[in-house]
Amino acid sequence: MEELSLVQRLAVVALPLIFAITVHEAAHGFVAWKLGDDTARRLGRITVNPIPHIDLVGTILVPIAMVLLVGFAIGWAKPVPVDFTRLRSPRRDSALVAVAGPGVNLLMALIWSIVLVVAQHSLHAVHAVAYPLLLMAGAGVFINLMLMALNLLPVPPLDGGRILVGLLPLGAARVLAGIEPYGMFILIGLLATGLLGTILWPVIQGALLFMPGSQLLPVILPVLFS
Repeated sequence: MEELSLVQRLAVVALPLIFAITVHEAAHGFVAWKLGDDTARRLGRITVNPIPHIDLVGTILVPIAMVLLVGFAIGWAKPVPVDFTRLRSPRRDSALVAVAGPGVNLLMALIWSIVLVVAQHSLHAVHAVAYPLLLMAGAGVFINLMLMALNLLPVPPLDGGRILVGLLPLGAARVLAGIEPYGMFILIGLLATGLLGTILWPVIQGALLFMPGSQLLPVILPVLFS
């Protein structure tokens, strides 16, 4: 595959990353609205328009810095506000609100994987359009699956932790919820020790089994993230 400049890599990765992050947050707000809390809707946060969700640090600066320093990118958007007391069944519904984010990342990964197959079959006919689209789709699959796997970690305030808090017996849920102030430190520790990739990769590999065109990723990802 053709080697890309840094600017080209950032251009290809930017759109999938921004939408992976912002649609994730919009999904939380949409499910919360359907379950009784319209806070996000009143604040204009249930939208696929990235602008209301963008966090200068998490959506722009950190991903760019990660591409420059480590070769791949993750990030975050402004959290969608949810008033859990307004949900019809707060413990159950908070778990449903939490699962919406990783769930929509899985759906977006599937959509990008279909685009990946279409772009591959169009390479010879319209190479100038299909090649950038092929790279963008590969980035979209990988970024969405990484965000899905990361957010499913059972550590509050990540979605996986909130899902468990909503499902566990009340006593155990309170103990787990008490970890939330330290959740980011746990995540940083996992990243620093290299355990984070070890934990996430089996989840990503399992999801890739259901993604059309996933056999192209070992060729595409080194072009984008090396």
